[in-house]
Amino acid sequence: MPQSAEKVLDHAPLFREPEYRQMLAEKKLNFECPHPDQIVTDQREFTKTWEYREKNLAREALVINPAKACQPLGAVFAAAGFERTMSFVHGSQGCVAYYRSHLSRHFKEPSSAVSSSMTEDAAVFGGLKNMVDGLANTYKLYDPKMIAVSTTCMAEVIGDDLRSFIENAKNEGSVPSDFDVPFAHTPAFVGSHVDGYDGMVKGVLEHFWKGSERAQAAGAINIIPGFDGFCVGNNRELKRLLDLMAVTYTFIQDASDQFDTPSDGEYRMYDGGTKIEDVKGALNAEATLSLQHYNTRKTLEYCNEVGQATASFHYPLGVQATDEFLMKVSAISGKEIPETIRMERGRLVDAMADSQSWLHGKKYAIYGDPDFVYAMARFVMETGGEPTHCLATNGTSAWQAEIKELLASSSFGQDAQVWAGKDLWAMRSLLFTEPVDLLIGNSYGKYLERDTGTPLIRLTFPIFDRHHHHRFALMGYQGGLRVLTTILDKIFDKLDRESSETGVTDYSYDLTR
Repeated sequence: MPQSAEKVLDHAPLFREPEYRQMLAEKKLNFECPHPDQIVTDQREFTKTWEYREKNLAREALVINPAKACQPLGAVFAAAGFERTMSFVHGSQGCVAYYRSHLSRHFKEPSSAVSSSMTEDAAVFGGLKNMVDGLANTYKLYDPKMIAVSTTCMAEVIGDDLRSFIENAKNEGSVPSDFDVPFAHTPAFVGSHVDGYDGMVKGVLEHFWKGSERAQAAGAINIIPGFDGFCVGNNRELKRLLDLMAVTYTFIQDASDQFDTPSDGEYRMYDGGTKIEDVKGALNAEATLSLQHYNTRKTLEYCNEVGQATASFHYPLGVQATDEFLMKVSAISGKEIPETIRMERGRLVDAMADSQSWLHGKKYAIYGDPDFVYAMARFVMETGGEPTHCLATNGTSAWQAEIKELLASSSFGQDAQVWAGKDLWAMRSLLFTEPVDLLIGNSYGKYLERDTGTPLIRLTFPIFDRHHHHRFALMGYQGGLRVLTTILDKIFDKLDRESSETGVTDYSYDLTR
């Protein structure tokens, strides 16, 4: 149908119009040279079998749809959590466009970052000139308090040395000699975004702490949240809990305001973030706590080296995980857990008990970052669910051993399988051969939902195809209540769909569940 200014169709209904259907059919016939439909159908059915699963899981030289991103993405996210900090990625413009779009599509907010615009000549001769010019432009155009430098594959393959490049740039006057330019080498061809996050946070702390004398402040705590697509809701919820306990704390790398700016007529390139002075003072904290162990291993090692006590958690959501976090905070700070928080805990336990009959025995497939998968498996076992498949593409052997120990501690985890290093194409085989009731992950799971019919619950980064989930907490007792409600809504939605056919299945289409 012809479009007009009075009637403009969105792309979804537009491509269902007859002329578009005909155009696409002719393209397929004339240009795609497809195999006969029966061969395609047979092959599709073969990929659902146990025989194909064995071949699929044996893959070593090929990765298909990994549930992870590359190191520089984590570094860019980390930089966003510090006061007036511009992320500077030493590499090509295209790489940085990916990091910015990935964050913007999830948070529905602008994501500022710049690159050194390396091209073919820099790949051959080195990117020093790009660094010198790039830092100068960034300093003059964007008025940052700090520039956090990371790298892409191109810079790492040719061996560009960030420390010497930054020193040379300062010597040439790109930025003042005393201007803060922390850095981290973040090769995208190894590790994942959680390693890039770890490297950048450590780089910032090392930049400000190295050579400084430490004067311990008893009871003061540093909190490092880790790479968290739900930082907007989670960081604010955790601050609320810590404030209720009257704890002295510093959130190191707090991107909650940066990715949740208001629409009030003022554009904020920078908003919130951990203040530079607070980062410097954080050296004196008695302890540093990481909310995600596998996001902060190098950072915690460095905190230990400077004399701080350290502890790490696995994305504290649900009853037991939140208990452990709050009790550790209480032990270090000497502050009691107030009755207000105890009441919140009781309400979560009550809600889980209220819905126990709908949750008990449900089977789950969970994928995402190692700490998230650990936390979610623990939580569903608290509800009486069974985490049948636990997959982390960036999971290590240490993570695999740790989560297996967790699963073995509960009767609900006895049949669970752990898949470290596997991807979402492997998950597809698992869902076909050993089906589950619910799939927990991110937006990329929608293709698994379409193929296998397994309902998807979006609870981790990135979430591109739904809006504003990140504004609500998952951590803490309140966050656990939201996760519980989200799971129950999906269960009830599925039941309503399956019992809605009039005169056939609607005898179970109940008003009350």
